[in-house]
Amino acid sequence: MADRGRGGPPRGSHRGGGPGNSRGGGKHHGPQGPQPTMDKPKREAILDLSRYMNEKIRVKFTGGREVTGVLKGFDQLLNLVLDDVQEIFQTVESEQTTRSLGLVVLRGPTITLLSPVDGHEEIANPFLAQE
Repeated sequence: MADRGRGGPPRGSHRGGGPGNSRGGGKHHGPQGPQPTMDKPKREAILDLSRYMNEKIRVKFTGGREVTGVLKGFDQLLNLVLDDVQEIFQTVESEQTTRSLGLVVLRGPTITLLSPVDGHEEIANPFLAQE
């Protein structure tokens, strides 16, 4: 029993061959052999909100709420900071009214639509049943 551990490679030597096969060093080997190490190309953002900085935008949320305001900032999660925000909502009598909210932070996951106000023109709903 006292001979256990003897006969193998001495402690601290590299198992498995020559130099470069020690832990943490050498080439990376995948299931099909050596794989070249390549950096992934940086993904471009789908939506470039920097074009709309300090511009008035319209934002719609899940649940139907809608606001307009001046875009002051954003992040990669699409969280937005808007200033001079007006919430637009329908009353029971189908009248459109607004209320002022000032400076707000909008959570990105709740946003369903984002559009610039300039060039925005409301049209009649073509799918609405004619009475």
